[in-house]
Amino acid sequence: MNTTIQISEQTREKLLKLKFYLKGSYDEVLNQLLDLVPSADDEGEYTDEFKASLLRALADIKHSRVHSLDEVRKKLGIKS
Repeated sequence: MNTTIQISEQTREKLLKLKFYLKGSYDEVLNQLLDLVPSADDEGEYTDEFKASLLRALADIKHSRVHSLDEVRKKLGIKS
């Protein structure tokens, strides 16, 4: 069963560049990207919620939406 999802033209262009071959499907590209998300470590399988949080954390780092430990300490008034 196939479904339709709404994505921006910019996102479609990014996905198009990731195709291995011109006739490849976006489903294949999306599954290849999803396969990059770690599914477990030595302690066991990750939950779907944890995997989603990993992706959000990586996006936060990429877009500089993080604070250093010193910045957090300063904001909280904690001396090093």
